[in-house]
Formats: sequence, structure tokens, C-alpha cells
Amino acid sequence: MQIIIVKNYKELSQKAAQYIAQQILKNPTLVLALPTGKTPLTMYQELVRLYHEGILDFSRVITFNLDEFLGIPQDHPQSFATYMHHYLWDHVNLKKANIHIPNSLPKDPQKECARYEALIQDVGGLDLTVLGLGENGHIAFNEPGTPFESLTHVSLLSKETRCALAKKFGDLDKVPHKAITMGIRTIMNAKNILLLVSGAKKAPILARALLGPVVPEVPASVLQLHPALTVLCDRAAASLLKQ
Repeated sequence: MQIIIVKNYKELSQKAAQYIAQQILKNPTLVLALPTGKTPLTMYQELVRLYHEGILDFSRVITFNLDEFLGIPQDHPQSFATYMHHYLWDHVNLKKANIHIPNSLPKDPQKECARYEALIQDVGGLDLTVLGLGENGHIAFNEPGTPFESLTHVSLLSKETRCALAKKFGDLDKVPHKAITMGIRTIMNAKNILLLVSGAKKAPILARALLGPVVPEVPASVLQLHPALTVLCDRAAASLLKQ
């Protein structure tokens, strides 16, 4: 495990973009798993800037999003597909055929999970998975108690997670109850993992995830077992880590 502590969120975003850029420059056909949420926003802006400056070429990169809500159309303002179009997809030269995200309105959610997992395997697995960290320890939408051996599956979102999303959706009742998410085993099978954590609110769970026991009640704790984990956090998030 490599822990990199930076000054603030801006520096974290720049370092995260640089890390991903280095991986793409080293391997132009990189298979990349990507997150959504507040933490990666500026990272995506940095990646777009590097593309427009001619430093990065996404034409052969393959992307898989970590998760997507179930039950809302993909053009819904709060869908992760909309987020990705807004912050990355529409601004770089990723090929449409190389962009993957779970179907938010599948006829059979279980078949969609199996299809998505198979797609990942068909391209040889994930080279790099970029993760955020939920305040309850979730990674992607793997909520506390998710079995470590889980593959892509339908996740029942916890009340805590839905409450955190309520402002975004305008009302708790409008927040979906389920999502399709890469499983913990899917994530752990990636060759490299980059965990991004920012802000004092995340300090307690980051300490539990990295320093506490490896237990399903803290899904992110399993990352301690990954052979190539890089943790990129700002000083506020790292405040409870003993150096």
C-alpha cells in the first residue's frame, strides 16, 4: 500500500489526473474503471485539460463505470451516465464502443449484471480502478455487509447512502433504492487501484479502512489486501492516520 498525502483537494485532483495520465501514456489501451461523485470532479477537468493540450489520447482507452442507479433513464439529470457525459465523455476522444456503464433500465437486472461482468472479462480485466470512499465505508455501491467475493450485482442502497444523495435528487423520496455496481471481487481483480479521499468528514472512515480489521462491515477495508493499492488523500482526510 502506498499512501500519498497532499495539501488540499486541488492538489489531490491534479495528482490523480497525473497518475491516470501516466498509466495511459504507458499503456494506450488501458482498461479503466471510473467513479462518479464530488471527489473526482476536478480530476476529470484536469484529464480533459491534458487531452486538449495534446498530452493525452483516449482513442484506444476502454472505460467501465463502477456503477449506475437502477430505475431512472440514463438521460436523467442525476444519472451517472449524464455525469460522465458532462465531465468526461463529451470532451475527450473516447470511442463510443469503448465506453461502458450499466444499463439503468434493464429488462432483467440480473442478466445485465452478468453481461457487464462478462464484458470486463472479455477485454482482459481492469488495468486500473479509480475509487472514491463513502462515509460508511462503501466502495462503488458495495454497502456495508457486501460479501468480499461479490461480482457485479444489484445493490440495495443503505439509508445512509440515500440520505447523502437526497440533496442531489431534491428529495429523499426521489433517490433510487437500488443500483448496479461492480462487486468487491470485481474491483479487487484490477491490476492497480487508486483510492481518492478528500475532506475531514472522510477521516474517520479512511482510518478504519486502512488501519482497522478487514471486515465486510467496512467494505473498503478489503483494499488493505490488494497488492497494488495507491491511496491519494488530502491532509484533512488523512488527519487520523498515524504516520
